[in-house]
Amino acid sequence: MNKYKILVADDEERMRKLLRDFLVRENYEVTEAEDGQEALTAFERDKDISLIILDVMMPKFDGWEVCKEVRKSSDVPIIMLTAKDTESDELESFESGADEFISKPVSPKVLMARIAALIRRTYGDGEASVINAGGIVVDQGAHTVSIDGEFIELSFKEFELLTYFIENEGLALSRDKILNNVWNYDYYGDARTIDTHVKKLRQKLGDKGSYIKTIWGMGYKFEPDKE
Repeated sequence: MNKYKILVADDEERMRKLLRDFLVRENYEVTEAEDGQEALTAFERDKDISLIILDVMMPKFDGWEVCKEVRKSSDVPIIMLTAKDTESDELESFESGADEFISKPVSPKVLMARIAALIRRTYGDGEASVINAGGIVVDQGAHTVSIDGEFIELSFKEFELLTYFIENEGLALSRDKILNNVWNYDYYGDARTIDTHVKKLRQKLGDKGSYIKTIWGMGYKFEPDKE
C-alpha cells in the first residue's frame, strides 16, 4: 500500500497537531505549514504531496489564494477548512478550485473519511473503465479526459461530475441527486455548488459544453448532439 503524503496548512499549531496525530494514525505522511507562503513553498519543493488541507484564514496568503496558485500547475486534491461556514465561503472555495469544503470544528472521523475517498478516487488502482460520449473520452483509471484526441485539465470534482453525467447520459438529474452521488456523503450545502461546477465544466469542454443541458427548476441532463 502506498503511503500518501498530506500537506496541512493552518496557522494554529493546536489544529496542525490535531490533524497530524489523526493522519499519522491512519498511516499518512504529514508535512506542515503555518501560513500561505510556507504552504506554497512546501508544495513547490515536495512533488510527492498527494493531498492538501488548507485553512481559509492564514497570514501572508489565505487558503483561497494558495488554492488558486496550486491550481495553475496541479490537480492535487484540496480540502478547505474554515471557521466561518458561510455560503459565500463555500462558493469561494469551490471557485478557487477546492474539491471539498469542511467547517470547523472539524470532525476527525468525517475528515478522515473524505480524505480516504479523495485519495481512493484520485490514485485508484487503474482498473476502472474508459467511457466515451460524443467525442469526450474519460479514462477513469488514468483520471484523464480528452476531447477529439486533445487532453483537457479538470479538477477532481469536475472529473467526477463529468463522469457521472456521461454514465447517466440522457437522464434528467436533480441537483440533490447529483450532490448525493458526486459528493457521495451526507452533504448539506447549497445546491448552487452544482451550478458553479457545471459552469466551469462547460467552459473547459468548449463546444461540447452544450452537451450539459439545463433543466430549469430541477437540474441537468447530459445529452451529446446527434451526428
